[in-house]
Amino acid sequence: MEMIATRESFGKALEELGEENDKIVVLDADLYNSTKTEYFKNRFPERFFNLGIAEADMIGTAAGMATCSKIPFASTFAAFATGRVYDQIRTSIAYPKLNVKICATHAGITVGEDGATHQMIEDINLMRGMPNMLVMSTSDDIQTRWAVKEIAKYNGPVYLRLTRYKVPIIYDNKTKFEIGKGIQIGDGTDASIIATGVTVQEAIKAKEELKERGIDIRVIDMHTIKPIDKDLIIKCAKETKRIITVEDHNVIGGLGSSVCEVLSEYYPKKVTRMGIDDTFGRSGRAEDLMKYYGIDKDAIIEEIEGL
Repeated sequence: MEMIATRESFGKALEELGEENDKIVVLDADLYNSTKTEYFKNRFPERFFNLGIAEADMIGTAAGMATCSKIPFASTFAAFATGRVYDQIRTSIAYPKLNVKICATHAGITVGEDGATHQMIEDINLMRGMPNMLVMSTSDDIQTRWAVKEIAKYNGPVYLRLTRYKVPIIYDNKTKFEIGKGIQIGDGTDASIIATGVTVQEAIKAKEELKERGIDIRVIDMHTIKPIDKDLIIKCAKETKRIITVEDHNVIGGLGSSVCEVLSEYYPKKVTRMGIDDTFGRSGRAEDLMKYYGIDKDAIIEEIEGL
């Protein structure tokens, strides 16, 4: 099975996008080898800007370019793309609703050995709480390539969450995606697993194994966190016995919180949130960390069988 990190898919899609639209400009904070903006840099050097290790400057520059009818894609690690520059994003991009795309790689504990300082598990919380900000977290190569090209058409601030961890290709080129609409995989009624990003593959693996044990569940790939697909969440709450959310993010303020907010207001139902339980990450292999923090396939199976 081919495994591709969504940061790689982002870089390739960005290069293709540069060919299609000469208004696209790319900014990076001296991490283009890791964020994969190097593909764009090598192809369109005149439209690539390395701002150095000065992330706040990168955001301010991107905002300025957006006022000149450019479509800036600003990229660095998620820890720096949200936490370090929160004030600049809030004041210079979100408040004036400028057309800047913040594409953050190396999100979540699946960064691996880099450890807690680089394992950004609060970014969805930070970005979805910001007015005017669209928030997305993609799960595979096909979906990421679609998202990159789709947000270039969207007029307004976007936060796109990407990972270093390699994931299998889930979809094919015929799959129809839409911003703000989740993807339902299966029609099981025993439980709904609502996942995002790297945990979607784990939820699908769990679904396949549980089917063999007589437990029929459905998986929801919630690639858009804000605006979230309220109708699909309510539909799942009505049609399935339990709701479980799984994310490579703090359980506070992320996907699980978003789902709980919807259900508490529109269709009250108990939700089990699986994620990083309000603690920092630690250094280790991505697969080991997913097991340690209970967001891998085995943890999902154990949780559902327990329920």
